[in-house]
This record gives sequence, C-alpha cells and structure tokens, in this order.
Amino acid sequence: MRRYTVEITDEALADMERLYNHIALKLLAPENAMGQYNRIADEILKLDSLPERFKIIDSEPEHTMEIRRMPVDNYSVFYVIKGDRVIVTDVLYSASDISKRLKG
Repeated sequence: MRRYTVEITDEALADMERLYNHIALKLLAPENAMGQYNRIADEILKLDSLPERFKIIDSEPEHTMEIRRMPVDNYSVFYVIKGDRVIVTDVLYSASDISKRLKG
C-alpha cells in the first residue's frame, strides 16, 4: 500500500491551537480540549494511507485547487495531495462559514 508523508501547515497548527484554547479557556474544559485536539491529530496522521478516500470539495475555487475535506467530530480538516505528500491546510469548526474562512 502506498504511503504518504503528512505535512501540517503553520495555518493548520494555528487553527488547532485556537480550537484548543477556545475549548480549554472559554468553555473551561481543558480535558475535553486535549481530547479533541488529540482526536483531530490522530485522524490527520491516518492520512498517510488512502488520503483519496475523502472527496474533493465541490465549490470553487476549492475544487480547482483539489482541496479535500475530512470530518472529525464537529471539525473539518482540509488538505491537498501533492505527489507523495498530504498537506493539511486548515482545521475549522464545521458549523462556521467554511467557504469564507478558506478564502480568508
């Protein structure tokens, strides 16, 4: 089975830090924050095999850029496949205006 190298952009890491801080500090649930952070990180690492299992987003310009969306609980992990690399670009709360945030 083909293996990919998973890379996480600085923006995606910042997204994960923001979601952790929101849950830990604003919702006062640090244990939940760490659990959510770890679940997302674990799923991201699983993209090293069969990253094609999640479809390319239908909307433009994401479709042209071949951005894929992987749901993890109430969050969405966005990534592209470039050769033998999977590049995670964003981690966003699924109920937010995702198309606006991806363009931002």
